[in-house]
Amino acid sequence: MSAGTPAASGAAGRDGAAGPDADTACPDVSVVVAAFDTMPYLTRCLSSLVEQTIGARRMEVIVVDDGSTDGSTEEIARFATHHPGLFSTVRRANSGGPAAPCNQGLERARGRYVFFLGADDHLAPQALERMVAMADDCRSDVLLCKMVPVGERTVPTGVFGRSAPMIRLVGDGLPWALSNTKLFRRSLVEEHGIRYDESMPAFSDQPFVLEACVRAARISVLADQPHYFAVRRADSSNITYRAGPEVRLHCAERLFEAACRFLPPGPLRDAFHKRHFHVEVFQLFGADFPALDHEVRQAVCTGAARLIGGYGDGVLERLDPRRRRTLELAWRGDVAALCAEIAADPERTPRPVTPAGRASLVRWLRGPGGAGRPPRGGARPAVG
Repeated sequence: MSAGTPAASGAAGRDGAAGPDADTACPDVSVVVAAFDTMPYLTRCLSSLVEQTIGARRMEVIVVDDGSTDGSTEEIARFATHHPGLFSTVRRANSGGPAAPCNQGLERARGRYVFFLGADDHLAPQALERMVAMADDCRSDVLLCKMVPVGERTVPTGVFGRSAPMIRLVGDGLPWALSNTKLFRRSLVEEHGIRYDESMPAFSDQPFVLEACVRAARISVLADQPHYFAVRRADSSNITYRAGPEVRLHCAERLFEAACRFLPPGPLRDAFHKRHFHVEVFQLFGADFPALDHEVRQAVCTGAARLIGGYGDGVLERLDPRRRRTLELAWRGDVAALCAEIAADPERTPRPVTPAGRASLVRWLRGPGGAGRPPRGGARPAVG
């Protein structure tokens, strides 16, 4: 098979389930959307699912409303009313993060595959059809599809350099692509009881993805064209951005613990530890750090020092000089030097969203699903 040209749909899956031509009530793919106050982005998200070329007979959409108060509940009901054979909905009290609603959606899923779509994000029209076809053809347990950033969202790039029927756990960019925006073979997830850690308000998808990838016999990449449009809201209210530093510190510690739980000591584990120091721990010392209360800044430094002492040996020195210096200052608890370094670093200066930039993003979001490209100047350089 050519990795960039998925075979025709309908092949039998790895678990022996029949394709879409079989007389079966089992859809090919279950899409789980965990939603909390995501208007107006939710409309584009759900519209992109209605527009999927795979067709309503081969998919199901499970929308879990995590206690929305902004009109998302009514919008979900509108889609469910107009597309009753496609959408099923769950309304629950707010849980404080995406883990519980994702688990609830997963419990209801019936598809051979399950795909998690952020309620801020949306898909190109052929995304699910092409992903299912490639996963069937390659017998994939996990399949990544090419992501494109919208607004100032950051997405991985290295893993999407080319389509591939099989990639390695480390060496092809996977540690930098741990979001749950992937196609998972549901029999793998259920066989091992893989679920989201509901004690993590942020980053809860990463241990889920890591365990699935460690247990997968084959991880594939579909990267010949954009399939997933990842949106950062104009007000940066996505859960990852609005979680406070102490919450993010706690969740970052759980990421290191997950790497130790699923990977033996050695280069594989170190690669994921490096990723977490490079991203989650370093981001604790962003442009907002100097404005935090003194006690909070001290607590963040103390927590970062604990992570460095527990997991940084042989890893910290592999970071780039900028990140290494920041974490060394945190290790020493030198808050004054940290604040001075942050203030002098142009890359950590917040970039305001201009009215023109916001307007162009809204116009693009309201356009036809999957049409065109994101507005220029809207994406920060992505981590490779």
